[in-house]
Amino acid sequence: MPLIIILFLLLPYETLHSMDEYFLTLRNDKVNLRQGPSFDYPIKIFYKKKFLPVLVQDKSDNFRKVRDHENNSGWIHISQLSKKKAAITVDDDLILFSSSTIYSNPIAILKKGRLVRINKCKNEWCKIYTGEFKGWLQKKSLWGLL
Repeated sequence: MPLIIILFLLLPYETLHSMDEYFLTLRNDKVNLRQGPSFDYPIKIFYKKKFLPVLVQDKSDNFRKVRDHENNSGWIHISQLSKKKAAITVDDDLILFSSSTIYSNPIAILKKGRLVRINKCKNEWCKIYTGEFKGWLQKKSLWGLL
C-alpha cells in the first residue's frame, strides 16, 4: 500500500517536469551549437539564421540544451538566445491568407521550412510576415515560438 502512494505522488512530478520545455529563437546570424554545456566543448553545428526557433529542453549554468526543427540537439549559451517570436512552416504549400479565415483572399503559397516572424496569434491563427509577404497562417502548420 505505501508503494502505491509513493508512485501516485511521483506521477504529477513527471508530468510537470515534461512541461519545462519552451521555445526561444536565435539572437544572431551566427550561433554555435556545442556538444556540451561549456565553451570547452567542440562545436557541432554553425547556425546561420537569425530568429530560427529552438526548443529548450534542459539548462546548465548559462547554457541551454536545445533541439531544432530537424531534431539536431546540443548546447547554446543564453547570450545567443532571444524571446522574439518566430516559427518554421512544417507543411508544404501553405496558403498565406489576408485574414484569419480560409475564406479570405490568398496572398502567397509558402513552402515547408520557411522561417516566418510572428506578429500576434489569436485562436487557431497567427499573423506573420516573411520576406515581402504579410498575412495569416494556421497555428497547426507552425513549429516555434508563437
